[in-house]
Amino acid sequence: MIELPKPFIVGVSRSGTTLLRLMFDAHPDMTIPPETHFIRRLNLQCERKDFFSIVTSEVTWADFHIDKTDFKQALSRIKPFSVTEGLRCFYRLYAQKHGKKYVGDKTPVYSQSMITIQRMLPEARFIHLIRDGRDVALSQKGLWFGPGDNIDAAAEFWVSRIQLAREQAPLLKYYMEVKFEELILDPTNILINVCNFLEIPFSEQMLSYYINAKERLNELEDHYHAGRSLLIKKEDLLSLFKLTEKSPDRNRVFCWKNQMPETDQISYEKIAGRLLADLGYETRFTEFL
Repeated sequence: MIELPKPFIVGVSRSGTTLLRLMFDAHPDMTIPPETHFIRRLNLQCERKDFFSIVTSEVTWADFHIDKTDFKQALSRIKPFSVTEGLRCFYRLYAQKHGKKYVGDKTPVYSQSMITIQRMLPEARFIHLIRDGRDVALSQKGLWFGPGDNIDAAAEFWVSRIQLAREQAPLLKYYMEVKFEELILDPTNILINVCNFLEIPFSEQMLSYYINAKERLNELEDHYHAGRSLLIKKEDLLSLFKLTEKSPDRNRVFCWKNQMPETDQISYEKIAGRLLADLGYETRFTEFL
């Protein structure tokens, strides 16, 4: 029997959410699909027809490789229909496709909508993955999404996303924070802790996620606008996740110390220094706190 969706992995983009997704996807009992995004377009009053239209018109729909007819038929069997049961239906179909017992979600931007998601899926357990914002800024440079290359914009973006997520935490039944750096440096103990939070057994297979990472990521397809013009090529999407095809690289931790110019470090700390310190990260220019 396929159980209800458990983990919702969220966080600022380039914080390691795909890494954690693949770790849990390597669990013998769990699968996690590519980013869904469509939940933010739903509300509890959605009718069956609108629900189907919203989910299947999302640019990520092709990534799930679920037949639209099968999905429509599965939705038709829900009586009475509700958005909650519609979402559970989607996740169950994906889990069935991969022969897994548990299923979750990894959509970073859902960190901004956790209260809404909890209303739709009371069983959702949120894992907020947090990475030193200076490393996030370095990782976001040159990408087509995110705040751009301006260091002030990067700091403001990171602070606003982290704060909004943490403000929701007291209103969530299930919420935990995980540091990217700790996941890289001590993956076994961190994964054991997260598995305990999810009330599922830890599996050593999670540590070998990179063996099947390429195959799992190949599930991604070209993304198109509603008008069918190309939005993002598959190869560009895959390029974002090349490092997940290898075991955790300890050199990915605190890259900013060697790679970020001091002027950018100062600028970043002027905006984000207090939050960095609150989260336990090193700050070098304390006069800005």
